Amino acid sequence: MSITRVMRREIGILGAIFLGLGSILGTGAFVSIGLVIGQVGEWIGLTLLCAGILAACNGLSSAQLAVAYPVSGGTYEYAYRTLHPLVGIFAGWLFLTAKSASAATAALGVVSFSDAALNLELNDFVLRIGSAVLSLLVTCLVLLGLRRSNQFNIAIVLITILSLVSFVLFSAFVEVTADSSFFDVTLAPEELLEGTALLFVAYTGYGRIATLGEEVREPRRTIPLAICATLGASWLLYASVGWALTNYQKFEVLGLGDGLNQTLRLEVVVQTFDQPWLEKLVQVGAITAMLGVLLNLILGLSRVYLAFGRRNDLPKAFAKLDAQSNPRLAVLFTGIIIAALCLMGDVLMTWSLSAVTVLIYYGITNLAALRLNKQDQIFPRWISIIGLFSCLFLSVFVGQEIWIKAGILVVPAVLFSVFLRSQSNQSN
Repeated sequence: MSITRVMRREIGILGAIFLGLGSILGTGAFVSIGLVIGQVGEWIGLTLLCAGILAACNGLSSAQLAVAYPVSGGTYEYAYRTLHPLVGIFAGWLFLTAKSASAATAALGVVSFSDAALNLELNDFVLRIGSAVLSLLVTCLVLLGLRRSNQFNIAIVLITILSLVSFVLFSAFVEVTADSSFFDVTLAPEELLEGTALLFVAYTGYGRIATLGEEVREPRRTIPLAICATLGASWLLYASVGWALTNYQKFEVLGLGDGLNQTLRLEVVVQTFDQPWLEKLVQVGAITAMLGVLLNLILGLSRVYLAFGRRNDLPKAFAKLDAQSNPRLAVLFTGIIIAALCLMGDVLMTWSLSAVTVLIYYGITNLAALRLNKQDQIFPRWISIIGLFSCLFLSVFVGQEIWIKAGILVVPAVLFSVFLRSQSNQSN
């Protein structure tokens, strides 16, 4: 392996946008919107808007940090430089812990959706093995280099978008029997805030653009444009899907007539359209969406491991690049961790756990953006202030037991990196 320190800049604006969309559209469109509709009902539009505004503030903070420090690592690197090394390590392990489990969930989702689409009726053991194998196969794809990974990502994102747009357009012309009692509720403020926190997670794939900032061409121009375009396109797709799901109210048929706290799944709704081609297209879209999440998380996670290795917070071998400017060991380690989590079945992660860790992570991002020098601040400071206080405020509405789980997972990893760093300092 070569020990080259700088990665090749191979990602243009289009590639960066599709990296963001590939990271966002999976669990967001096919899981979280239906989940939050089960909590807030017809208020899903307002909830999506609130989450989108919060995501925009955080996205702009990430964008100006990535422009100021266009290197791999995301908030781990930004907090390291602007706040304190320990804060950077904490942010890095928040990302690695949450997103490793999310990647395993995405792999399990690909196999589960494939099982349903092909009527295979696989047992739980086979699903776990299949998910682990899939994780390793996608890891091998990433090892071929960023260019090939990005080409594959663009293809599967286009299929996902086609399936979502087809679903929305067809649902607009379907005659339905409304059951308005499902939405005959008064939305409490805490339900709106919890729904906003959960949906915020559905937007946060834009962070992959910043995490791979070292591989983006013309970062000062590309990163802000790509993040804004990704968030705008995601909001339009989410709002359209949310409208289609709330407009189609045959909840007696779907078994959802008992009220809120139910999950309205897109692939279940489409079965009632009596259009086999559309049902299959949505199933394929669900598979490609989750596959895109898995691919982009392997890319993002491996770059954070790379950054850890550069700063001796993990062994230096993680920082080595091969002849294709690929962090081979970091990618391999990422794939193995995800495959191991798949084999466990229970990936030690719920959507709420992802929400609280991501909210803390982006709270640190906004705090780092506020510490930028004046010449590096592209956007007004009030954007980062809104992002910071929104993240801290919304995290309060995630259950206390989720905070405990997050601490149990993250704190030992932080202590491990601190130990490695102290040993490295002593040896030097």
